[in-house]
Amino acid sequence: MMFALFLLASVVPSGQSFTCTPLAVWDGDGPIWCAEGPHVRLSGVAAREMDGSCSAGHPCPDADPIAARDHLARLLGEPQGRNRTGHILVRGPAMRCVSRGGAGGTRTAAFCTSPRSGDVSCAMVRSGLTAQWAKYWGSHRCD
Repeated sequence: MMFALFLLASVVPSGQSFTCTPLAVWDGDGPIWCAEGPHVRLSGVAAREMDGSCSAGHPCPDADPIAARDHLARLLGEPQGRNRTGHILVRGPAMRCVSRGGAGGTRTAAFCTSPRSGDVSCAMVRSGLTAQWAKYWGSHRCD
């Protein structure tokens, strides 16, 4: 039990690949709660906060935050309602992610590929609902 709690609070080390079976989504750039424990913030993208604001120093897309969150949930799987914290519950296939390190708190910044939608960061940028964040995009490429 203690080991499982440790996993829930851990940031996946930068460069490490890991599996994320999505369970819940907060907003258009995450976090995505994974059944395996990590909370993933999509690397290289920025979305509006759920109240419509943008964090200082972050790119600010001209897009509705609810539309961005709901689009991300559909890219990951089938929305299943909400939990008591307001996250959209999702049932979807396991994704393969590569960590870019910590994203504040216990969140892991990562680029993830879903068998359902391909590269999730690329799909969110293509949708126009998030902005590409060059500082964290690096040399990442969309196919």
